[in-house]
Amino acid sequence: MKFTDLSSPAYFDNPYPFYEDIRRAGAFVPLAPNVMLTGRHAVIDALLPDRRMGKTYMPSVVARYGEAARGQPVFQALDRTLLMMNPPVHTRLRTLLMKAFNARQIETLRRIVEETTDSLIDAMQGKREADLVKEFALPLPLQIICRLLDVPVDEGQRLGDAAGLLVSTFDLAPLSADALARANQAALDLEQYFGAVVARRRAAPGGDIVSSLIQAEEGGERLSEEEIVSNAILLFVAGHETTSNMLGNALIALHRHPSQLARLLSEPSLMSKAVAECARYDTAVQMVVRTAFDDIEVEGETLARGSIVFMLLGSANRDPERFERPNTLDIEREPSGHLLTFGAGIHYCLGARLALMELEIALRKLMTRLPQMRVTNLDALVWHRRNNLRGVESLMAAL
Repeated sequence: MKFTDLSSPAYFDNPYPFYEDIRRAGAFVPLAPNVMLTGRHAVIDALLPDRRMGKTYMPSVVARYGEAARGQPVFQALDRTLLMMNPPVHTRLRTLLMKAFNARQIETLRRIVEETTDSLIDAMQGKREADLVKEFALPLPLQIICRLLDVPVDEGQRLGDAAGLLVSTFDLAPLSADALARANQAALDLEQYFGAVVARRRAAPGGDIVSSLIQAEEGGERLSEEEIVSNAILLFVAGHETTSNMLGNALIALHRHPSQLARLLSEPSLMSKAVAECARYDTAVQMVVRTAFDDIEVEGETLARGSIVFMLLGSANRDPERFERPNTLDIEREPSGHLLTFGAGIHYCLGARLALMELEIALRKLMTRLPQMRVTNLDALVWHRRNNLRGVESLMAAL
């Protein structure tokens, strides 16, 4: 097994048969010296909350790109975010970020999501056909995070392209030299832009999340300038493409299972269950990475200290040892406290509640306002060539 095995056209189009092979191969599958893959739910569910597992971001980068990668701007930028931290630094940063993020009351968030969703559907109504990715799934979370950060939407669209380049570095398969150069420039552009945003908010605070990050305080501790900029970028990136891909994947799953779609149309009260099931069935974030800080016994195997483990969340969510009929979409499936779509432990997704709200409201309003909508290119979908973030380039629909 090699890194490049996760970048074949067949893998990108449908990784789930590959995941079956990974699960059958064992609890841990060697990928490189001290680098493992695991796709088993029981293993990932045990390791994610284990404090003996943590983040060593740069070593995982070096394993893919070589020692010279340490100096690349994109990897340095990501290394400064909450996503790559361990306690006690992580604990401090997450506490301050939660204070800023929770400053937005749930009803305010709901109003913003509903208004944004309605405006995008308004723009599609009257058309015979629309690209649900370009006209709905991509702009929806982008416009929402722009409102939360108080960033102009037209600037946010330009920044969204840079965010996509940044996210591409999470892929397990290394980027080409040209792609890495573009990702480096994107990181520098985002740092420059959000550095200017932070300076403006210091001069004139508002009700946005950036202002809340500046003002957040816990036990006399505040975020540094670098921490504010890096984590504003993280919130922008995380609030953008992950949710748009999740929404697109949910629409694909429902339209590929017309009986489930019809059930949901006839009984909208199933929406929360349907969203959870779609998030299990084909999640946007397909993998996370952790490092063993000690020897760990799990599922009868010893994970050696220093091992870097790529955990395949998409595989865990389809593990037949955990889910009955895992390859079947069932919107009435009983909710599971062990769904790994948003991770687990101290790195559980900060924006999970907002993402689920966006998905529920978006799907409900589409079905209410465009009940005859049908996806028309299910047999010709073009999936992004990424092994970490799964989604399609376009989703054509007859309205």
